[in-house]
Amino acid sequence: LEEIPPRPVQDTGNILKQGYLEKRSREHSFFGSEWQKRWCVLNRKTFYYYANEKSKQPKGNFSIENYSARLAFHLRKDSRKKCCFELTCPGKRTYEFTAPSPAEAEDWVDQIQFLLKDLSSLTIPFDEEDEEELYNDVESSDSVNTTSHNTTLNQDEPNVEMEEDDIYEVLPGKQ
Repeated sequence: LEEIPPRPVQDTGNILKQGYLEKRSREHSFFGSEWQKRWCVLNRKTFYYYANEKSKQPKGNFSIENYSARLAFHLRKDSRKKCCFELTCPGKRTYEFTAPSPAEAEDWVDQIQFLLKDLSSLTIPFDEEDEEELYNDVESSDSVNTTSHNTTLNQDEPNVEMEEDDIYEVLPGKQ
């Protein structure tokens, strides 16, 4: 079982979707399962759930990898049954949620399925350690093998000037 470090809501990394959902608790009371309102956050690899959006510690989290998401109208018998979805993974706990609306439930399922498709395809490498540095080309802008896309990404740099007729980048030492 891999250990996912608990993080405050603000530190969960690149957030793909977040919002309040009702999560079905594992414990069954005399009246059946209880639904608890939770602030849920989905990032690239992990699903976190918190007591509210300002919480410092998650109530729980799990790696989204190998899970599948689908609408699950059978989870409730009341008027909110079309707002339900579940996350399942063979051999692991099933997570059951109720969204504020049927459209919102569909959006959660779509986002999770999209993410799972990305995780299963090897075309999008992702290393959590480098998360902050993925699009940071500023350090390399003075190196010899600077490519032209770096200058277009960093247009607010004062030393990058483009003349109207000059479409070629002038490389250092090639003037």
